[in-house]
Amino acid sequence: MRADGAGLPTHEVVYRQLRDMILFGELEPGQPVTIQGLVERLEVGMTPVREALRRLIAEGALVFQGNRRIIVPVLGVASVEELTLARVALEPQLARRAALRCQGGEVQRLRETDTRLDAAISKGDVHGYLVENHQFHAELNAVAAAPILTDLVEGLWLRFGPSLRVVCGQFGTRNLPDQHKAILSALEAGDADAAAKAMEQDVRQGMDQISAALRAV
Repeated sequence: MRADGAGLPTHEVVYRQLRDMILFGELEPGQPVTIQGLVERLEVGMTPVREALRRLIAEGALVFQGNRRIIVPVLGVASVEELTLARVALEPQLARRAALRCQGGEVQRLRETDTRLDAAISKGDVHGYLVENHQFHAELNAVAAAPILTDLVEGLWLRFGPSLRVVCGQFGTRNLPDQHKAILSALEAGDADAAAKAMEQDVRQGMDQISAALRAV
């Protein structure tokens, strides 16, 4: 979900801000990250920045390379394959659970998010696409009411999120197909099998595009 600092301690706000910078491609694969640079960019002290970096390194969203050098990891083919296997194992199950629990209002909110996603695609708004695409999946996962699975999936998204901007750079937003309409139809029908199948197709399409974009770099 997008960062929201209301009522949160500074270290948590900084963590969420930095997480979203990674997730939505503001920090690119291979880009070095410095404490001082983040202090200046986020206009906060060093202590919350250090804490945020420590958490994100532990989650695999950033990599510590020695000599105090921290970078956004660059995915290789093997990593994409592992991430695909993990996503295919988890996300269709969340979609299945969501289809069995989804209420009309929740489907409507998902449709509204998908409409914003479509608008971002039509305008070539890369940041908007990345934000709304993640929001659609996050909202669906919330409906599934499976916090352990959802936390695992969020960790996976942090690892491949920066590479989605590479995909947009290679193919543009208009060439980014998804299965959201099929997922929404399955949710409306309460068809758990169809929801799981559509989500698996959505995951595989997205990860295949990441593989193609990385090969082209």
